[in-house]
Amino acid sequence: MDLKQLEYFLKVAELGSVTRASTLLGITQPSLSRQIRLLEVELRQTLLLRNGRGVQPTEAGAVLVKHARAMLLQAERARQEVKELRGVPMGRVTIGIPSSVGRFLSTPLAFAFQARFPNAAMSILEGQTYIMEWLSMGRVDIGVLINPQAPPGMDLVTLMKEPLYLVSAGDPVGGRAMFGTSITLKELENLNLLLPCRPHAIRMYLESQLARVGVKLNVVWELDAFSTLLGLIRNGFGHGVMPESVFRGDELRSHYLLRPIVEPELVSTVAIATHSARPLSPLAASVIALMQEIVADIGAHNFER
Repeated sequence: MDLKQLEYFLKVAELGSVTRASTLLGITQPSLSRQIRLLEVELRQTLLLRNGRGVQPTEAGAVLVKHARAMLLQAERARQEVKELRGVPMGRVTIGIPSSVGRFLSTPLAFAFQARFPNAAMSILEGQTYIMEWLSMGRVDIGVLINPQAPPGMDLVTLMKEPLYLVSAGDPVGGRAMFGTSITLKELENLNLLLPCRPHAIRMYLESQLARVGVKLNVVWELDAFSTLLGLIRNGFGHGVMPESVFRGDELRSHYLLRPIVEPELVSTVAIATHSARPLSPLAASVIALMQEIVADIGAHNFER
């Protein structure tokens, strides 16, 4: 299959319009339609169906969309690796990061990346439950996962480990989060909790640990947006469970009280994941090393109190 034909087909399938795709690609509609027709003849399948609103992939077309994305991405990575033999890493790297980690990692990573790789580009996608799927599909090159299991086909490297705290509304004194006395895991069942929705990694980890001691959570609010969750905690709607790193750089951190959870202590693991079937580009490998360097520099295991 011709890569240019795959690029044309994918653009039409994604936009749902031959007209819009031809404008974006800078070729005439007849030429674009002819290239897609040649692809259909080669595969002996109808790939696109016209309807009143444009075109949409057939069942065979939907299968080709998935493979075309991966093939074009791999071809672009091959071009990048050849170019990078000249020295400075080039190309683009895409990273999937949970919002709780992105709160303290994305900004310093962007600054450091810009300074170190001026001829390269980086995209950061924030998500909660889709990062593993993005890795499998090839949408991201690097995934940051919280408390991951070791799935087949993925390589994991621990980025950091940090304890989880019970987070409550506090008195805004001193410009930083205040730390209170510890609370046992079993005592959490008496509290109104605000937690991320399942299958968020912290929620699933917390529930698995509580099940071991026979405790059931009283979850009064479920929110995946940490900014909203923290706002409700700050206004007395209930308590949250999260790592201290969430508060790094937060101007309102003095409004919270953090209490260590003990018996047992809850420790969250943040890991870097890559797809074992896709070789890392030199740029991606350099970015992983840069992420590790940043986490070490900001003291992810020992935030200032």
